[in-house]
Amino acid sequence: MFNFALYLLNIFQEKLKKYITMTAIEFSRKLIDLHDNLTYFANTLTNNREEAKDLIQDTYLKALTHQDKFADDTNLKAWTYTIMKNTFINNYRRNQKANTIVDTTEDLYYLNIPRKSDFVSPESELNTKEIKAGIARLEEDQRRPFEMHTSGYKYKEIAENLNLSIGTVKSRIFFTRKKLMDSLKEFQS
Repeated sequence: MFNFALYLLNIFQEKLKKYITMTAIEFSRKLIDLHDNLTYFANTLTNNREEAKDLIQDTYLKALTHQDKFADDTNLKAWTYTIMKNTFINNYRRNQKANTIVDTTEDLYYLNIPRKSDFVSPESELNTKEIKAGIARLEEDQRRPFEMHTSGYKYKEIAENLNLSIGTVKSRIFFTRKKLMDSLKEFQS
């Protein structure tokens, strides 16, 4: 008889749990306990520590604001992950839309304006000449691999073209960079 009473009490408590909602303090505590998980997930979404912190704050704000929509018998971690993922997607779409140019002119005037200016300031032209002169002053065996590398050739292609080992090519490019940086210190910021 005693076991049967305990059994009925347990069933009653389980049924009662469905009707008793989590208090705001319990909800907040459980949400704070998920901080490490949310941080990891935010970092995987954004790949940027500051953006991840902002995303976590947005997630906390939305979770606390919509706490009444959380069902106690569901998974809080999954619920907050969904909030975070949706917030990230919405922010991404908003940023994409903000970077989109909508041209409502009849002849698409704004879309047809050239974005790149051909204007070169005298100062930048002088700087370019000085840098090129610095490169020209290098010895041939240093200058040639460096110029090929800055033109987009891969180490292997340079090595094959100049009949050198890849290690020698990498070494020459490294030391040439170093030498140029020392001789052109006034261009470093």
